[in-house]
Amino acid sequence: MTNVAVIYYSSTGNVHALATAAANAAEKAGAEVRLRKVAELAPQSVIDTKAEWAEHVQATRDIEVASPEDLEWADVVLIGTPTRFGLPAAQIKQFIDTTGGLWAQGKLVNKVASAFTSTSTAHGGQESTLLALNNTFYHWGAVIVAPGYADPVQFAPANGNPYGTSSVSANEANNVAGENLAAIEFQTRRAVEIATALKKGLAAV
Repeated sequence: MTNVAVIYYSSTGNVHALATAAANAAEKAGAEVRLRKVAELAPQSVIDTKAEWAEHVQATRDIEVASPEDLEWADVVLIGTPTRFGLPAAQIKQFIDTTGGLWAQGKLVNKVASAFTSTSTAHGGQESTLLALNNTFYHWGAVIVAPGYADPVQFAPANGNPYGTSSVSANEANNVAGENLAAIEFQTRRAVEIATALKKGLAAV
């Protein structure tokens, strides 16, 4: 069986919606799945200044916090993050910074990796955020599996990003289009298919 870790950060629910869709798609593809959020770094006093943020934190309190062990366990790593000035959110970066031990032991080599994001505007740094995450995957020695234009859903008006699923929230909570959900489902299936084939191939060598 292929193991899939969906690891994400979300403040108001858009990336969470994509991550949940990815987890469901992986399960449908026959994978064992762990849905994990990364630790929140903002103090509660700051979170409470935005109702949507506070509500989302409360609504997702039962989701387990990601650990490096989830990466070691996984054959596929899907990372989701909102964009912060064209870069991954600090919460995701902090989690990535805990992976040095696994990297040093070569335990992240040949993991299939893919990423997804959400921005408030159509040109809010989606591609640069995903490419920044790819820099981490290169260092891990992971096998990056992007959606490309390998399915008609990638040509839908709300998508069109070959780097990874990207949604536009327009500063509204839980504002993910059906086309975005279809795109992350395709991206996940593709990652699982490639990882399963890679795992079998490496085992046969």
